[in-house]
Amino acid sequence: MKITDHIKNAKGKTLFSFELLPPIKGQSIQWIYDAIDPLLEFEPPFIDVTSLREDYIYKEQENGLLQKVSYRKRPGTIAICAAIIHKYKIDAVPHLICGGFTKEETENALIDLQFLGIDNVLALRGDARAADNSFVPTKGGHCYATDLIEHIKNHNEGKFLHEDIETFKSDFCIGVAGYPEKHFEAPNLNTDFKFLKKKVEMGAEFIVTQMFFDNQKYFDFVKKCRENDINVPIIPGLKPISTLSQLNVLPKIFHIDLPEPLCDALSHAKNNNEAKEIGTEAMIKQCKELMDFGVPVLHFYTMGRPEQTKQIAKAIF
Repeated sequence: MKITDHIKNAKGKTLFSFELLPPIKGQSIQWIYDAIDPLLEFEPPFIDVTSLREDYIYKEQENGLLQKVSYRKRPGTIAICAAIIHKYKIDAVPHLICGGFTKEETENALIDLQFLGIDNVLALRGDARAADNSFVPTKGGHCYATDLIEHIKNHNEGKFLHEDIETFKSDFCIGVAGYPEKHFEAPNLNTDFKFLKKKVEMGAEFIVTQMFFDNQKYFDFVKKCRENDINVPIIPGLKPISTLSQLNVLPKIFHIDLPEPLCDALSHAKNNNEAKEIGTEAMIKQCKELMDFGVPVLHFYTMGRPEQTKQIAKAIF
């Protein structure tokens, strides 16, 4: 079922969902099941599965020189989605990204997803590789999320890169990312909104936000979206603080602000256990406020560790 239909069928009730990272290469599928099982009691209608582009590592050769090798640390997004659907009968939402994939590889992924009966995809440009200063498109691949949306829409209309076969049209429900505090590469929030509106005009049917800790920024984001005729569901992405180091790491990596009261509380934490308790209580309060606002879904970035999310969900659902 499409995410938009899940939201419509909920008739105003806030739903629960979460995102998974594929396990590191070499781990078993049980890692995924262990990340999902503790959260089933909250009846998630869908589960996101991230996709990461390849990176590069350097291997020393016998002659002592270093060889640059392409390396994908977390493979298996489509296979994991298939496993989730088969085992849990829950909709899986794969991330499709530009970086690391040619247009042909993207089309092959869409064909596989259609064959599996997957109804939703999240279309993202993706992050830069660790070794790159900025995003570098893959040769023969898409440069922007808008290019990826166009490709998916063409697939929905039965238009393929190489039209040498006849096939059924797909009907993917397309989601995109939104940034309440603006994408860090955008020069300003208004420019960021123009790109977001273009994605919706091209066919995006729902938005999932970057994590945030100040609800007012989400409220302002929704208000500005509506003022700009962006009327699709806007799903807040959430991640509770779980360690002291995240006080500095999260703003650095995700280019977000942490509210002063939360920072002050964390500054008095003596260890990670205390930081986790503070982060949990702050997230419970944040979620209750979001539910009062009427958000369609509370979407948690679990990173494959479900325990803290389960504690929060128990307090609010």
